[in-house]
Amino acid sequence: MEKFVKSENKTSKYSAVSLDEIISDTAEKLCQGKLYDLKYKANYELPTPSIEDLSKCILLLRSVIFPGYFGIKVTDKTKMKNDLQQALEEASTILLEQIYRVLCFDCSLDAKDCAKCRERAEKAVAYLISRLPEIRRLLLTDVEAAYEGDPAAKSIDEVILCYPSIKALTNHRVAHELYKMDIPLIPRLITEMAHAETGIDIHPGAEIGERFFMDHGTGIVIGETSIIGKNVKIYQGVTLGAKSFPLDERGMPVKDVPRHPIVEDDVIIYACATILGRVRIGKGAIIGSNAFVTKDVPPGSKVFAGKENVLEGENEKNL
Repeated sequence: MEKFVKSENKTSKYSAVSLDEIISDTAEKLCQGKLYDLKYKANYELPTPSIEDLSKCILLLRSVIFPGYFGIKVTDKTKMKNDLQQALEEASTILLEQIYRVLCFDCSLDAKDCAKCRERAEKAVAYLISRLPEIRRLLLTDVEAAYEGDPAAKSIDEVILCYPSIKALTNHRVAHELYKMDIPLIPRLITEMAHAETGIDIHPGAEIGERFFMDHGTGIVIGETSIIGKNVKIYQGVTLGAKSFPLDERGMPVKDVPRHPIVEDDVIIYACATILGRVRIGKGAIIGSNAFVTKDVPPGSKVFAGKENVLEGENEKNL
């Protein structure tokens, strides 16, 4: 490549060095010492999961869950079964390879072709495939809730094809099954794909009941240990987050501690409300827009922004 030239007003220290030499020198420096200055150990020389392949896998699974809408045509039953089986086989092959990669990448064993990792990947894929009928059942209740809960929804088709809530929940409900199998990284990658597309951030560890609807959706955050009951509706900008993090003796956050809200059945949470900590929002409660909640809310109560109390009927109770 051409050399840098000397400016009339300034003299660059790189003016007499070619870009090729700079690239070579930088590459050498980047190879020195630890690859990453982290305590996390991994087999960096092995291939990491492919975002492109995982995206293809999710598209295939979406076509299986919603045949007739994505990829698979609904004609006669025999052809539909063949198409479903073909899509499942292709998705399984992709997912098996991606899970195997991440298990090897995360493995502390020296063997690069670990039979235990392969077996664990096969079990995870088989479990996920077996759960797809239940995932479809749950998603159809989510579709129904969206259609019934949004007067702007003109048809079920519109909800399935257009609503970010359904796209995010499809990814989440698939990822959650892998999360329960203790598969690292892959569940988070799957939910982050939906996050990037919809603006809805749901951790794969969150437990979400049937008939869940996120109206509009943009800016919603649902933390890892959140538990959401049945027939819950939330609006854009809602946060179900952690209030604080317990620390270990080294001052690091303790992992896997319940720290996010429990939202019981039939709750409505309006736009930009923030609920923090392991608090319980009682059945049928309504949380108003912009409310900030850090304490339990009794069933059937209403919480309004700017008031440090819960309105329960005509009585007031301090939060």
